[in-house]
Amino acid sequence: MNRSRKAVLRLLFSLFTLSGMAKEATVSPQPFSHADSLRGSLRPERTCYDVTFYDLSLSVDPTTKRITGTNTIRYKAVRSFRRMQIDLFANMAIKSIQQNGKSLAYTRDGNAIFITTNDTQPAGQIRELTITYSGSPKIALNPPWGGGFVWRTDTTTAKSPDWITVACEGTGASLWWPNKDHLSDEPDSMRIRCRVPAGLTCVSNGKLISQQPTQDGHQTEWTWFVHYPINNYNVTLNITDYAHIADTYTARDGQKLALDYYVLPGNVQKAKIHFEQVKTMLGCFEKYFGKYPFWRDGYKLVETPYWGMEHQSAIAYGNHYYNNPFGFDFIIIHESGHEYFGNSLSCADHAEMWIHEAFTTYAEALFVEYTQGKTEAVDYLNTQRKLIRNKFPMLGPLGVNYDQEDTDIYFKGTWMLHTIRNAVGDDAKWFAALKALTTEKRLSIVYTDEIVDFLSKKTEVDLKPLFNQYLRHPNLPSLEYKINAKNTSELILSYRWVADADGFNLPVTVRVGQGKWQTIRPTSDWKTTTVNTTGTVAINVDNGLFTTRSVTVE
Repeated sequence: MNRSRKAVLRLLFSLFTLSGMAKEATVSPQPFSHADSLRGSLRPERTCYDVTFYDLSLSVDPTTKRITGTNTIRYKAVRSFRRMQIDLFANMAIKSIQQNGKSLAYTRDGNAIFITTNDTQPAGQIRELTITYSGSPKIALNPPWGGGFVWRTDTTTAKSPDWITVACEGTGASLWWPNKDHLSDEPDSMRIRCRVPAGLTCVSNGKLISQQPTQDGHQTEWTWFVHYPINNYNVTLNITDYAHIADTYTARDGQKLALDYYVLPGNVQKAKIHFEQVKTMLGCFEKYFGKYPFWRDGYKLVETPYWGMEHQSAIAYGNHYYNNPFGFDFIIIHESGHEYFGNSLSCADHAEMWIHEAFTTYAEALFVEYTQGKTEAVDYLNTQRKLIRNKFPMLGPLGVNYDQEDTDIYFKGTWMLHTIRNAVGDDAKWFAALKALTTEKRLSIVYTDEIVDFLSKKTEVDLKPLFNQYLRHPNLPSLEYKINAKNTSELILSYRWVADADGFNLPVTVRVGQGKWQTIRPTSDWKTTTVNTTGTVAINVDNGLFTTRSVTVE
């Protein structure tokens, strides 16, 4: 998660200053290492099996800042094999890897573990292995952007209890537990058991199954069960002396969703009032994207000492109960939007993280439109437009653990979707297509081309050239135009698109002088139209709709 939210063009407008907008495609800013290839590529040692269930059990010791535990990995062999890859950071020690009570041989290559099974794992068969491990997990220096554990104390109470959380998107879930650390493979479900010092609460993903003291009475074991697929970086722990607030949301069909808020004890009354916007948000998202996708696990907000993260069914919240000038809490709306885009619909590679961030940032604008109207939504989008950089393509290189640090996947991404909505030109079709995407592709891994083809089919508009331009190229398309007099009251307007993507054909609403607004449909070839005008011959474009720049051709 990267949220560092950091004149109008002579005749029209621009999203960014035009100096430095080179026509050549800009290469990725990230150099790739052997470790990146091990983590990011789908090697035969990974594609040979499909994870179906993780059973993670661990103890957290705040005094030593260490964790010890086991993870039992249930998997289905996609093809017969004896060698497989599991990931766990090199600073975490492995005590044993066992299958059927027998030890398995393994070697390490940095953070990758290559396991050799004692016998062939037959294609189609279900197998399990258990990894026992321990260590001091990487500490997050700047969470949630720099992944790792956060060891704090809550100074708002007399007890000053430990406050322990984890965020690991980008850095990798294998910094604290052994797993197949690649976005393309999610377990169908997962159990998380965590033992913490007595008196502390551990909030994790899914539904709370039990809490019970250990035999010695010094710890409490909290057991959570995730009933749905979950990507690895969403698995989380939140540990402190939490106060619990219970509420419910009623869907349009009358079904009730459990809402659980875990906050610091001193913030209970503040949270009860501030979190009321959750119900409005869930109503908005239900309208545009369908019912909350993890209904059986419920919806949770969990207070954290960092800004926020989209941990599935346990959203990390650390925005200090602040509403922005548009009257809502950005962290609540954005991170909860990820329940649909990122958690339910998940990309298979970090290079396609635009799927998570563009749609979720667009969901913020839709929330403004839902609560305040379309004009306010465009105003909200305009606060983000100046943050667009146009420096790198939003779609990165695949298979190399690409760490997308450029904010265009948020702000250019949401403007891309807003632009495409207007290119479709039919809100009923556009919103029906969006809802079909989130419902028909619910709980699945999705790919860029799959989404583009799906939305094109549902809207009955070929959206591929538009997506190609905005996703695969850093430059904005240029609308070139020239005006010639035809007679005293009429002008000939000539226009075309200059773009990197073949077939780019975005419709544009324009007017010349004080004439009428009209929609033109430029392509890469020059087109002309006759326009009536009086007075000035300046051309104007509806700049609340389109992600473009324009230039006059003499």
